[in-house]
Amino acid sequence: MVKAETVDKAYEIAKERYAEVGVDTEAAMKRLETVPLSLHCWQGDDIHGFLNPEQELTGGIAVTGDYPGVARTPDELTSDLHEALSLIPGKHRVALHMIYAVAKDGKKKDFNDIKPEDFDYWIDWAKKEGIGLDNNGTFFSHPNVKDNMTVASPDKNIRDYWIQHGKLTREVSNYIGEQLGQTCYNNFWVPDGFKDNPIDKLTPRERMLASLDEIEAKDYPEANEQDSFEGKLFGAPGIESFTVGSHEFYQYYAITRQKLWTIDAGHFHPTEDVSDKFASYFPFTKKDLFMHVSRPVRWDSDHTVIVDDALLRITRSLVRDNLLDRTHIGLDFFDATINRVAAWVVGARATQKSLLQAMLAPIDQLKQSEYNADFTTRLIETEELKSMPFGAVWDKFCQDHNVPVGFDWMDNIHQYEKDVQFKRN
Repeated sequence: MVKAETVDKAYEIAKERYAEVGVDTEAAMKRLETVPLSLHCWQGDDIHGFLNPEQELTGGIAVTGDYPGVARTPDELTSDLHEALSLIPGKHRVALHMIYAVAKDGKKKDFNDIKPEDFDYWIDWAKKEGIGLDNNGTFFSHPNVKDNMTVASPDKNIRDYWIQHGKLTREVSNYIGEQLGQTCYNNFWVPDGFKDNPIDKLTPRERMLASLDEIEAKDYPEANEQDSFEGKLFGAPGIESFTVGSHEFYQYYAITRQKLWTIDAGHFHPTEDVSDKFASYFPFTKKDLFMHVSRPVRWDSDHTVIVDDALLRITRSLVRDNLLDRTHIGLDFFDATINRVAAWVVGARATQKSLLQAMLAPIDQLKQSEYNADFTTRLIETEELKSMPFGAVWDKFCQDHNVPVGFDWMDNIHQYEKDVQFKRN
């Protein structure tokens, strides 16, 4: 176990080193405290939910692995989330999907038979934890996903079903926000598209546009509910050649309809720099951005987030351009080859580490060098910052928030496996 005095000693040295280059480590840690992450509940149960957990996953959704201890009930899932939150410094949020409704009568329900009150279980739990909740419409794993289409389907009956679901998703999100007294961010992602090259690319998007406008027709107080729209480059399997809800489509929709745009780090071509999207979006809107932190490996495979170059570029852009106050950060991955609670903690702590690294820089000084065309200074300083004692500041941040430092949290995971998760199988 890491000794507190060891952490304090290392931190004092790091604090002095950073002060030499004009960086206030205390201010950076206080800034990080104000950035909540939205943990995705579906990492804990492999995206089965509680409406009909035996339903096969469809719509390009697939989970790999069968590590023991998967959550099977609402109480097991919230227990796992509580354990994860106890190992992540700071105060955070949890993102739900409509399939995680907990019917009060215990009976299975169709997606569109859900009532807002079916989320009272989650609302009561969130109040107990002192956290907020976000939501997502579930436009997959249902018989009414026909030919990889939902709101863009040429079949009016199919479109009408999913339009109703979209409206219900907003009603539920408004109810959650109203009950918790804080905004519930409600995300839309739909799997509509074609496996092979379509002849008509325009009509499906016109149908989708009309469907979304119908879903969004009713106004809800933004203090309770705000909608965000998530595009995708391609999906696997089924829509490799054409995605109706592309990045451009949803970005334009968000800007013209004054909604939020969702960027998922796994939904772009592997050679694209996701971090470059932010500065192209914000000048055209007064609305916020929802950032889904994920890790693609060649495709949108939703690996557990780690501190890699892509994540560091994302967090640097958000920090350097002072966009954190207008960006809501959520996690979005699922891995059943490892302990599911550990995946949450690794991903969340990696995101926080990357944010903190970005904050531990003399940003104003670096910008001034850039304005002065002193690119030599800019390059030297950004390179030298990479070997600064960031880890000591991170350890201090964890210690100050009463969560395990360094490798110590692995002991918590192993004990939780032994006492709770492994007893489920």
